[in-house]
Amino acid sequence: MKKKDLLFVFPSLSAGGGEKSLINLLFKIDYSLYNVDLCLFSKSGVFLNSLPQEVNILEVDNEYKTFTRNVLISFLCFSMKLQFNLAFSRLMFTILNRVIVNNSISEQYTWKYISKSFSCLDKEYDAAIGFLEKSSIYFIVDKVKAKKKIGWIHTNYTDSGMDKSFDEPYFKKLNYIVTVSEQCANSLRETFGNLAGKIKVIYNILSPDVIKHLSNNIEVEEIEKRDGYTYIITLARLSVEKGIDIAINTCKLLVRKGYKVRWLVLGDGTDRDKLQKMIDTLGIKDNFKLIGIKENPYPFIRKSHIYVQPSRYEGKSIAIDEAKILCKPIVITNFETAKDQILHEIDGIIVDVSEEALSKGIEKLITNSKLRENLISNLSEQKLGTEEEINKLYLMINE
Repeated sequence: MKKKDLLFVFPSLSAGGGEKSLINLLFKIDYSLYNVDLCLFSKSGVFLNSLPQEVNILEVDNEYKTFTRNVLISFLCFSMKLQFNLAFSRLMFTILNRVIVNNSISEQYTWKYISKSFSCLDKEYDAAIGFLEKSSIYFIVDKVKAKKKIGWIHTNYTDSGMDKSFDEPYFKKLNYIVTVSEQCANSLRETFGNLAGKIKVIYNILSPDVIKHLSNNIEVEEIEKRDGYTYIITLARLSVEKGIDIAINTCKLLVRKGYKVRWLVLGDGTDRDKLQKMIDTLGIKDNFKLIGIKENPYPFIRKSHIYVQPSRYEGKSIAIDEAKILCKPIVITNFETAKDQILHEIDGIIVDVSEEALSKGIEKLITNSKLRENLISNLSEQKLGTEEEINKLYLMINE
């Protein structure tokens, strides 16, 4: 039987929930049935070396590489090659990015300019999958020939800040709109009621056996196990929606109350410098550490005492599910999809989105050993693997 050709499109493989979700999915694909190309806008990121060997990475156009250089260099390069349309587009891209404060809307409105640096792909695919909202989806609609086109939304659309009127014409050209939780699907249905029949849920693919194995792979020097200290771990991009500023203020409250805590945040992002200044200003740099991206975060989760997700909003957090698999007591903020992942005081604690509420939730886990033990026991009895979700994608491709 002839293999079907699939294309996945994604910006880069830097550390994040969407990136990890893509890697997990690619490892579950049956390569005896499918050929897989992966188009990355930037061939970079901590997960680049984690791809299955069967995946073929496509190189982007040189024009795109030039487009993403410093604006002056980019403009001069295009002008010298008499590519005045691209030179103009590069200037407009810069101006809009500076004028539009909302990053989501900025990525939407600048697509018409950056897209001019991409050529259409020559190959026709059985299915093209834009595996992240915005540019990845716009790319498969505008630049790819495929019998099926599938767009993936990893966030709660209502909270995302995206402009519905920009996305709707693109979504109409998709065969399916996939999202990662029922709450996210409801948000899409409420926003795009006329497209409700296209909206499907595929949960993030997780393998408990793999996660447990990897959690034992390395020792974690950052967790020294100081006597009497509670180690807290958070996996998150350093951006406003992930609430790391809330976590920093929460840590200050806990220290002020006399709790011995060491809070480690794994991840990177645009707010790193601002967050580090907060930590320094509050005088808690020995208690709160931004330790960057780790390709294998699982030993950090395993060695910690409490997992905390302080987000303002989420789609469906892979990190929370990973912490559940490793049976960690969990505290999360009450973002809109929180109840999709945690049953309050059954397999974790849900608190209001504030440093006061978050500190009280953490205090409860530090001081109440019976509650901690109950959470761990309940988690140990749950079936948390989702490998079979890949079959939903096969159905969409083969229908």
